Amino acid sequence: MDSMILRALRQTVRTWGSGCGFAPPPARCQICATRVSPAPQGPSSTVSFGAYAKFSGAPLKVSVIDNTWRGSRGDVPILTSEDNTVSQPAKILNFLRKQKYNADYQLSAKQGADTLAYIALLEEKLLPAVLHTFWVENDNYFTVTKPWFASRIPFPLSLILPGRMSKRALNRILLTKGEPPLFHLKEVEAQIYRDAKECLNLLSNRLGTSQFFFGDMPTTLDAYVFGFLAPLYKVCFPKVQLQEHLKQLSNLCRFCDDILSCYFRLSFAGSSPVGQDTVDANLQKLTQLVNKESNLIEKMGKSNLAEPRSFRLN
Repeated sequence: MDSMILRALRQTVRTWGSGCGFAPPPARCQICATRVSPAPQGPSSTVSFGAYAKFSGAPLKVSVIDNTWRGSRGDVPILTSEDNTVSQPAKILNFLRKQKYNADYQLSAKQGADTLAYIALLEEKLLPAVLHTFWVENDNYFTVTKPWFASRIPFPLSLILPGRMSKRALNRILLTKGEPPLFHLKEVEAQIYRDAKECLNLLSNRLGTSQFFFGDMPTTLDAYVFGFLAPLYKVCFPKVQLQEHLKQLSNLCRFCDDILSCYFRLSFAGSSPVGQDTVDANLQKLTQLVNKESNLIEKMGKSNLAEPRSFRLN
């Protein structure tokens, strides 16, 4: 067992840096992926993996990603060891399980099947709305998502890649949801938000008054649900359609708060030094800084670069 832990300590997780103003300082967090930050394919995968690593006790070293092009394709988080390089959260989770870092060891066969069913439901019903909230809704994109990523991508790629990621998110939504009789984008948007709200209601009913979905210990399903809900719950959006519905489901909000406080040692009390007032101030400063940079570049004649202004189905 000791040799296994030593080997795991030589593994490195590469991911995006800290989240939108409410992550702990780097010295306080083993796994940078636990921070609630929007990844190119949606915020859920990176946060889900970070939560699972916490639940299973996997000791990992974190390296903030420095390969911008790879990150733009959604290949984060990335786990590297002496013999392997693994990307995509599901594959990383399987890799950790093979090393005995398993958060599901106490589950029955039926609970394991339920886990797979709920994960499929999240990806089908909730993921499109999460992608839309972060990457397609213009107010959220220009106020939150674009400034966050632009601040972590070197110039001039910071002007190109966020827009490319946004278009990839839109294409994914249209490929999976833009089918007859949904011929217009507004119809697609209305449907994905209806599906997402139904999914949140189902999760709320399934959780009930329990601390976690399968009892008193968190599992893979809790990690996945947390990965989807925490960004929606904590990021300060100007357009909050799905966020407002989530905040009406008190048990899901309590679920997120409990995981953050128990496993990530975060406090969101109003007077806390890492509270919501600090979150808002940090995000506002970041947004202003990046917007000033973008305005300056536009004045220099760089305004011809592509940005997602509006979208239509052909």
